[in-house]
Amino acid sequence: MDVWAYSIVSVILVSAISLVGILSLLSRGDRLKKIALLLVSFAVGGLFGDAFIHLLPESFEQLGTSLTTPLYVMLGLLLFFVLEKFLRWRHCHISASEEHLHPVVTMNLVGDAVHNLVDGMIIGATYIVSIPIGITTTLAIVLHEIPQEMGDFGILIHGGLSIKKALIFNYFSALIAILGAILSLVIGPHIEDYAISLLPITAGGFIYIAGADLIPELQHDVKVTTSLWQFALILFGVGIMALLILLE
Repeated sequence: MDVWAYSIVSVILVSAISLVGILSLLSRGDRLKKIALLLVSFAVGGLFGDAFIHLLPESFEQLGTSLTTPLYVMLGLLLFFVLEKFLRWRHCHISASEEHLHPVVTMNLVGDAVHNLVDGMIIGATYIVSIPIGITTTLAIVLHEIPQEMGDFGILIHGGLSIKKALIFNYFSALIAILGAILSLVIGPHIEDYAISLLPITAGGFIYIAGADLIPELQHDVKVTTSLWQFALILFGVGIMALLILLE
């Protein structure tokens, strides 16, 4: 029951992050961009920290040092590569015009729903392994969801939705994470090594997100002060994950 409670509360928390988009209306564009990049830096540290400090050590402990674990990590990298291709395809490079705005909105919501389903499955599976691993993974997901949801909210507004509808639709898309968690909690105990196998796959996915998606975003600004802040926040994210090892 503890696993179910922690899992459901965690995915509800992650789903609530979709409402962070409203902050984009309260800040000026340049200020918001700076805040988002600082959050991205923190997310990089959190994702790398969870992957290398929690998920990979637990994977090698549970699955051993054979070829299985590295192959699962590579599988995670490739799965998230394919998922990102789908998410990028949703934008379709369509120019902004009245007849093309609504398809962009639809594809954005569909892409987010798939992404949130995967997040929910990951959260549920990691809690099956252990509550501390589930907590650190949930935190890592929360960190990278915040800047992503800001961008998604902007896409929905640009697509012609009102602020109210954009928040509602984005929130219901985020709630798909609950379905993902329930799927893992229901089928996980009946599939041998289901949860354990998802650990290295998740690690590979987190490494891909941090290395292929988030770090390139930080490289656009080469000012020394900004770079130092980014580096400090990456270290802070890693440090938080290192401190959470005390939970275990």
